[in-house]
Amino acid sequence: MSATKNTITWTKKDLLGLEYLSKEEIELILDHAKSFKEVLLRPLRKVPTLRGKTVANLFYEPSTRTRISFELAAKRLSADVINIVKESSSIQKGETLIDTGRNLEALKIDIIVVRHGSSGAPAALSRAVDISVVNAGDGWHEHPTQALLDIFTLREKLGKINGLKISIIGDIAHSRVARSNIWGFTKLGAKVTVCAPKKLIPKGIEKLGVKITSDVDDAIKDADAINVLRMQFERDEKAAFPSKIQYFKNFGITEERLKRAKKDIVVMHPGPINRGVEMSAEVADGSKSVILKQVTNGIAVRMAVLYLVAHHKRNI
Repeated sequence: MSATKNTITWTKKDLLGLEYLSKEEIELILDHAKSFKEVLLRPLRKVPTLRGKTVANLFYEPSTRTRISFELAAKRLSADVINIVKESSSIQKGETLIDTGRNLEALKIDIIVVRHGSSGAPAALSRAVDISVVNAGDGWHEHPTQALLDIFTLREKLGKINGLKISIIGDIAHSRVARSNIWGFTKLGAKVTVCAPKKLIPKGIEKLGVKITSDVDDAIKDADAINVLRMQFERDEKAAFPSKIQYFKNFGITEERLKRAKKDIVVMHPGPINRGVEMSAEVADGSKSVILKQVTNGIAVRMAVLYLVAHHKRNI
């Protein structure tokens, strides 16, 4: 693994959200991810960096990409991995998150990666245990490693983040990805626009320094990149749209819409994609899409996060 350029020292025990990171700390993660990406391109895609460490993936919500990505990241670093899902653990018997975390700590686990339906759950866990906690998504709050891999992918594609115009399109109200993206991209100097039906734009989000629109064509016309979010109809209690067909007509990203965008616009999506709802199949599989690159880069980013929290220097 080649040396990184960033000279700051990582001092945080946990990764709870991008809101709590400085620009320099975000860049430190990205620089380490770039080095770990080189590992993934080797014939032998493994380094002994976390040999002897144990990572527990504690997931209270269903997940495919994120859980597998964290598992692969830990194994690529030579860590031992334990996967704990709600349906087959003591959680089903009423054990609290804090009790589960303390028991894992007693079992000499080194890092807990937690996904939870309640906003703030990883932060509460981090206060209760001395071992490292990584937030893999909490409620509608944040999904920091998803945003980091989005940022990494875009920086890899366009060479920078500062000065870029990025539009986040879709269900902003229910999206932890949107919040982490906003914190991350704005701290690195990007200009961010959020675009959604008016009922799905959270009150006060403009205080985060974003432009707001409900016109998808306006959101994409000058954008260097668009990050298209999954429309979470199951949580759409305000019934912003009566049907998926209607949503696609008003907000779906199509080849026709992209003809009015910049020629080299980058199309992103955190997954899972609902084809024919958030975007057409042609866009998802087209030359402007970096969606599968995001999935690949997620391993390198999570390797960087696990490495940094495992080797953090305590502030004294």
